[in-house]
Amino acid sequence: MSNSSTSIVPLFGRIMLSSVFILSGISKITGFAMEEGYVVAKHLPLPAVALTIALFIELAGGLALLAGWFAKFAAWIVFLYMIPTTFLFHNFWAMQGMDRYDNTIHFQKNLAIMGGLLILAAFGAGAYSVDSARAPRT
Repeated sequence: MSNSSTSIVPLFGRIMLSSVFILSGISKITGFAMEEGYVVAKHLPLPAVALTIALFIELAGGLALLAGWFAKFAAWIVFLYMIPTTFLFHNFWAMQGMDRYDNTIHFQKNLAIMGGLLILAAFGAGAYSVDSARAPRT
């Protein structure tokens, strides 16, 4: 059995968890006006501002999670960001047919991601992270 304080597993978890946010943030940069999220966000006040905030949280938060830099804080910020976005954009209970099915899956996927973020927020980034490298040695 490996020592969890030196395990590489949290690094792989951070890579997988952060990739969702980094790729989504990049897609918002490369196609800001055409971003699917922009179309969905048009019913919100100031959709360009909302999309800019989403871009920043996804990209900066995703990169912080990847590096394990202020990982607990970043995990909380991304977790809190996901609460309204999950309920606003995947409101399957107001849909029918395949839209309901598709958004139910996305809603559940977001809940799973949020669970991973809570674990990261509670236990930190692990040994292979900026946070670990910056921690005082005892």
